[in-house]
Amino acid sequence: MADRNSTKKLSKKEQDLKDIKSDYKEGFSMPDKAFKFDKGLNEDVIRAISKQKKEPKFMLDFRLKAFKHFKKRPMPTWGADLSEIDFNNLYYYVRPEKEKKRTWQDVPDEIKETFDRLGVPEAERKFLAGVEAQYDSEVVYSSIKKELEDLGVIFLSTDEALQKHPEYFEKYFGTVVPFTDNKFTALNSAAWSGGSFIYVPPNVNVSKPLQAYFRINARNMGQFERTLIIIDKNSYANYIEGCSAPMYSEYSLHTGVIEVIVKENARFRYTTIQNWYTNIYNLVTQRTFVYKNATMEWVDGNFGSKVTMKYPAVYLLEEGAKGEVLTLAFAKDGQHQDTGAKMVHLAPNTSSRIISKSVSRGSGRAGYRGLVKVSKNAKNVKSNVECDALLLDRNSRTDTYPYIKVENNKVKVGHEASVSKVDEEQLFYLMSRGLSQEEASALIVNGFIEPIIKELPMEYAFELNRLIELEMSGSVG
Repeated sequence: MADRNSTKKLSKKEQDLKDIKSDYKEGFSMPDKAFKFDKGLNEDVIRAISKQKKEPKFMLDFRLKAFKHFKKRPMPTWGADLSEIDFNNLYYYVRPEKEKKRTWQDVPDEIKETFDRLGVPEAERKFLAGVEAQYDSEVVYSSIKKELEDLGVIFLSTDEALQKHPEYFEKYFGTVVPFTDNKFTALNSAAWSGGSFIYVPPNVNVSKPLQAYFRINARNMGQFERTLIIIDKNSYANYIEGCSAPMYSEYSLHTGVIEVIVKENARFRYTTIQNWYTNIYNLVTQRTFVYKNATMEWVDGNFGSKVTMKYPAVYLLEEGAKGEVLTLAFAKDGQHQDTGAKMVHLAPNTSSRIISKSVSRGSGRAGYRGLVKVSKNAKNVKSNVECDALLLDRNSRTDTYPYIKVENNKVKVGHEASVSKVDEEQLFYLMSRGLSQEEASALIVNGFIEPIIKELPMEYAFELNRLIELEMSGSVG
């Protein structure tokens, strides 16, 4: 017998959701078979998380101190609207039924299917030096090439690294981003789970990228990964992470903390392509300490989410240190992307560069929020900020909040900002060559963000172009 509902006409809301699903390929969900603690966060839940992970006492003490600070710290009132977040309506620990696996074949089928569909194992086979896959609160798969292990490179989940290498945590954990920094670093420090730990020994060049992929599957979940990266003297590494989530009507919270230490003459690049669904509050703190003649590069791409607040920071601690941040945000209907960067010069002969690109469409709002600070001892500093915004229609919005504080006069600091609309003459020219208005607009946007695209590996540049095409879909008419 035919299904009587098979010919039922979809409502406009149902049709819109169907259209979105056809575009957002990462929006699928898998059966939720995970183990969860009850919603809400208290000392009992924190102790249970720590016990579940068999953590040393110093980490439990760290969590409890952070939780006390979280409770007394008020919600930030600047930036995006966070008033809808209900901390009591979130799951703070969601663990897959089975433990992390070293071989892909042993990962549970539904989780394996998730990452297969996202292309993670395929990417590993093609061009990665190592990969981790986090599903909700736990890393479910981790792998690194043997030749890197033989050189002393450590690439583990943060939980496993704490068990095997506690000395790094006692020395470095919470030193770059203390739990007192803001309300959400305190929350992460209390409830953290998963994330990546990387240690690259002196004089080691990790030529192929290391990758992590963070996937939220559960509803009403808080994902609080904690990443700690140490690049020792004269070494190089490149780390890439991706993020996505299913399409649920209920919101979830992603609050990560990333701490990076780049020692003398070392170089490190951290690339993020975040493609969250529009139910995610994405509130992340990323910070680096950079030592003598070392270089830190952040490449930061932000798509999706209901709200993103993220400002990669570089602290240039010793002479000759260099920092660079390339940041891109795309805000469409109902989205607020509040992104930017921070450069703090604390030593002479240091240099920095910030390139910020944002695109706003419909009711989307994108903003640049940045800081350049030069201390009185930091002579001969060079710093330049380029902040460009593109508005695709008359309803979209962009904001710029630059803050520059210079405490001596032997510096060169520049700031350039521009806001533009899609040029009608460019559109006319491209459309006269056979492109539709939508295709022409997408081509202009791709040209606008080209300084970011060219810094990515080919596979990720292709993915970013795909995301731009999806974000531009239906942008005309």
